Amino acid sequence: MSTIDNPFACKLTPHIQELIDASDAKSPIARQFMPSDHEHINDAQSREDPIGDERFSPMKGITHRYPDRLLLKPTYTCAAHCRFCFRRKKVFEQQKALSPDELIAALNYIREHAEIWEVILTGGDPFMLSASQLIDIVKALNEIEHVAVIRIHTRVPIVASEKITLPLIQSLKVDKPLYIVVHCNHARELTEDVRQACALFIDNGFPMLSQTVLLKGVNNAPDTMIALFRALIQTRIKPYYLHHCDLVKGASHFRTSIKEGQEIMRALRGHLSGICQPVYILDIPEGFGKVPIGPNYLIETTSEFEYHIEDFRGNVHSYIDKHASKKNLLGMLE
Repeated sequence: MSTIDNPFACKLTPHIQELIDASDAKSPIARQFMPSDHEHINDAQSREDPIGDERFSPMKGITHRYPDRLLLKPTYTCAAHCRFCFRRKKVFEQQKALSPDELIAALNYIREHAEIWEVILTGGDPFMLSASQLIDIVKALNEIEHVAVIRIHTRVPIVASEKITLPLIQSLKVDKPLYIVVHCNHARELTEDVRQACALFIDNGFPMLSQTVLLKGVNNAPDTMIALFRALIQTRIKPYYLHHCDLVKGASHFRTSIKEGQEIMRALRGHLSGICQPVYILDIPEGFGKVPIGPNYLIETTSEFEYHIEDFRGNVHSYIDKHASKKNLLGMLE
C-alpha cells in the first residue's frame, strides 16, 4: 500500500516508542510521530512542495536556492517519520539514495560552481547512509577548494542516538568546519542517551546548532519553548532557527498563526537568555527563501530622527538617532 495514499503510514524507532506515554492523551512526542485523522484534512494553501525545492533543483540531489550555498540530498530515508515533514512526499515514498553516478554528478555540480561557499547535507537524513557513504561524501566536499563550510542536518541524534558512535564521529573529522544541526521540538526529546550522543559531537570539535518547528499542541507555549531552549543550551547546542510550520499537505492541524509565533517570541525576550533564543523564520512558499518574521520592537515616528522603542515589558521609550541628526546637520552646512 502506498504511504502517500495512506496518511496513517508511520515509522518509529524503539527510542521514540519508549518516549511516547500511552497514558498522556496530549503527548508532544506522540503528536509529532503518530498518525492522526487530521491528516485527511487539507486547506487551500497546502501543497506537496511547500518551500519550492523542485523549482531550484537543477539535478537529482541538488537544491540551489541561494547563490553561496546549496543543499545536497544524498538520501530521502529517515529513521522516523515526522508527521509535519515538508518533504513528506519524497520521504514517505522512501526514494532511494543517490546512485554512484548521480552522486558523482552532484559533486561535479558543486565543483563547477565556485560561488558555493557552504554545502548543507540533508534529505532525508544523511546519518541514515552507511558510515562509509557519509564519510566519503564529507571527504569529497572537504577537497573542493571553494567549499569553506559543511553542514549536516539531522534528526538521528534525537530519534536513534545509538547510530552516533565515536568511530563514526572521528572518521568525519576534516580540515574544514563541519556543523551538526539537529532537529529538536520538545525538551522531552533530550534524554540522557540523546545528550551523550550530542556530547560525542561537541567533545570532538563539531559545533552543534538546533532547528525547531513551531507546532500546535507540541510546543506553542512560552513555557514549553523556554524549557526546550534552555535544555538545548545546557546540552551545548545553540538554538538556531524556529521555523513557522510549512504549508504541508496533511499537516494543517500543526499550524499556528504568525501572530501567535510572534507573541511567543515576545514572551521569550527578557525572560530567556539571549544565547537561548533562535531566529523565528518563515520559508516563503514557492522557493523564495527564508525570512525572519519575529516581532518588531522599533516603531518609526513622523520625526526623521526619533524612534519609539518597545521593551520586553511592553513599555515604549523614545530614542533619538543622533547619527541621523548629525548627518542632516552636515548636509545643511554644505
